[in-house]
Amino acid sequence: MRGLRAALWAEALKARRSPIALFSAAGFSILPATAGLFMLIVKNPEQARALGIVGIKARLAAATADWPTFCLMLTQGAAIGGGIILAIVTAWVFGREFADHTAKEWLALPTPRGVIVGAKLALLAVWAPALTLLIFAEGLVIGSLIDLPGASPRLHAATLATLMGITLLDYLLMPFVALAASAGRGYLPAVGWMVLTTVLAQIAVVLGRGDWFPWSVPALYSGMAGPPGEQLGVHSFVAIILTFVIGVALTLHWWRTADHPR
Repeated sequence: MRGLRAALWAEALKARRSPIALFSAAGFSILPATAGLFMLIVKNPEQARALGIVGIKARLAAATADWPTFCLMLTQGAAIGGGIILAIVTAWVFGREFADHTAKEWLALPTPRGVIVGAKLALLAVWAPALTLLIFAEGLVIGSLIDLPGASPRLHAATLATLMGITLLDYLLMPFVALAASAGRGYLPAVGWMVLTTVLAQIAVVLGRGDWFPWSVPALYSGMAGPPGEQLGVHSFVAIILTFVIGVALTLHWWRTADHPR
């Protein structure tokens, strides 16, 4: 237990002192800001034209400027951008040890390698919902400033629940990003894995098999392709849980057995 506390403290300290925390928060904050901008354009198309913004394109993205549309844009944006940003954070959490050539120092400590991996995953388990709460709070402020109609506590609670659900699904996919960063000894393999799975997820949805492909599940859960109940089944969530278990097992195995000469 002492080793786990020490590892958690070290991971939290590294995250606090790194600009990645600020960058990830700024990246997430773009989502509600962009959704709010679209709402403003739809509400005031004449002003948008005067500023050189084409209002017709905004109408295609959002038919009406109200809270339900704004919340839908927020959840769908989180399903796409949130997973990418969380993957970048995961790549940093697991890849920085190799980029900074500190992996061998970490592994020279008496702390078991499995504890180190657990501490990194625990940090991500806190980091991800914290970012989600940030964009939800920012969305509430932006929507109120724009004075969108149709607000209700029930809608806000449902939006927060959907955002947290998307965050959980994205988090369950992160162990494979961690594995890519670890086995690839740096950030780039993890980023490459993220790009590959993003493309494959879109292809799976187009082919009508997104419910079987774990990396398509967060987007389908957000309602991007229709009501989630019609797009997903129990097998979809079983697949994503199995992906998490396999990813964690493979990452732990790699850290326990791989040599780290540098």
